[in-house]
Amino acid sequence: MAHLRSRRRLALAVPVVLSLTASLGFLPGAASAAPLTASATPSADGPDLAYVVNTKTDRHTIGSVEKAIAAAGGTVVISYEKIGVIVVHSANPDFGRQIRAVRGVQSAGATRTAPLTPSGTTDEGTAQVLSATQAAEVAKSATAGEEPLEADQWDLRAIGADKAAKINPGSRNVTVAVIDTGVDDTHPDIAPNFSPSQSANCVGGKPDTTYGAWRPVDADHYHGTHVAGEIAAARNGVGVAGVAPGVKVSGITVAEPDAGQLFFPESVVCAFVFAADHGVEITNNSYYVDPWLYNCLDDPDQRAIVDAVNRAQLYAQKKGALNVAAAGNSNHDLDADAIVDDSSPDDSTPVTRTIDPHTCFDVPTQLPGVVTVSATGVTSAKSYYSSYGKGVIDVAAPGGDRYKIPDTPSQNGRILSTLPNNQYGFLQGTSMATPHVAGVAALLKSKYRWATPAQLQALLKAEADNPGCPSEPYDGNGDGVVDATCEGGKRLNGFYGSGIVNALRAVK
Repeated sequence: MAHLRSRRRLALAVPVVLSLTASLGFLPGAASAAPLTASATPSADGPDLAYVVNTKTDRHTIGSVEKAIAAAGGTVVISYEKIGVIVVHSANPDFGRQIRAVRGVQSAGATRTAPLTPSGTTDEGTAQVLSATQAAEVAKSATAGEEPLEADQWDLRAIGADKAAKINPGSRNVTVAVIDTGVDDTHPDIAPNFSPSQSANCVGGKPDTTYGAWRPVDADHYHGTHVAGEIAAARNGVGVAGVAPGVKVSGITVAEPDAGQLFFPESVVCAFVFAADHGVEITNNSYYVDPWLYNCLDDPDQRAIVDAVNRAQLYAQKKGALNVAAAGNSNHDLDADAIVDDSSPDDSTPVTRTIDPHTCFDVPTQLPGVVTVSATGVTSAKSYYSSYGKGVIDVAAPGGDRYKIPDTPSQNGRILSTLPNNQYGFLQGTSMATPHVAGVAALLKSKYRWATPAQLQALLKAEADNPGCPSEPYDGNGDGVVDATCEGGKRLNGFYGSGIVNALRAVK
């Protein structure tokens, strides 16, 4: 599975939004060479790779670039004219260089380093399935008004979501799209709130809205179903409850169907555009875009990835969607001078490189306007795996921590939620923290229907509870070694940003 990544600001304290705009620009005069013509005979003896080609948004330019793509040995999969992103397949090993020289092309690059196969999540460890016997034991602890397994949901109580549901469970006019591995909408806790008309399969870059296309290909693709349950599992006397059990949830599949479950850029571009065009108010992004943990702007391929995904997520914001994303599970200080990345590219052979997180971006979580989420455990301390960083983290939420044991029937410090095939299980990760924030954002959107994405983000921060930096050195796993250093004050710091989100305050 793909692992999550992180988020940041740019060098010289320039905010990400300004840096990306200046750096990408979106490169108005970057490509001034003459258009490529059919006379530039392309080679077709390389592996078939996927590319994103980013252009101006006028039809004349897009049409001209599409002709140049064909001349360079490329095949257009789909053109997103509204944002100027064209998804292309090509076996020409020189396709990237050739197409970058075409007038009107502002950036272009391969979205993977390995050949296409027929056709990164941020959970830490595999799912622990709750057996029927264990579920029956947990249900004995349920009190009046609780869901059968709610006694194990310490995370709901930690942010007041159990009390919030009695005041306002959320509006059915609000939809949270789970951009992920697929959502099992047949699960009895998800079915009541699922929105098929806002769901699709975007793998490969082109949306498939065939009924059921959004479902996970098998039970091992459980990540998206777990996330969906955390957001909007219905209070229907079955299983668990979500943070916002009255809102709708949709599924947009972006993970490759094989065992790797990688999230490639063209699929994510498709997902943001689809969500935006189908009236989604919140998107949940518990992943990073593969194959690069951090995408560096000095590399033409990685630069094109940042450009393409940023165009798509900004389009979603302009259409009214708040994008919420996980900070990653590497325990990286995302405001450090340097980070060692030894996991990229994750679709072929990784190489060890040292990157500057101020110029190499975790996508989509580090993009402008995206809410970046760190994870906490039952004690409200930063989870041992969660990445952090002053000026990077916006808010925090329960994501689970196996080293922090709650006083619950199962005594499991991870997060309990839905799994495919009508099952339930525990997971931990910033993947699990993000849907808590998306759920609270959905409650806020239910109350303030005309709030913009920027206003929703401000409300999330204003209603949050900030524990402040710990008074003792941080030792997340209890081995006696200091694992991270928190910088900042009670109002804003690197572990929690503006604080841990609060569902009860959101509805009050």
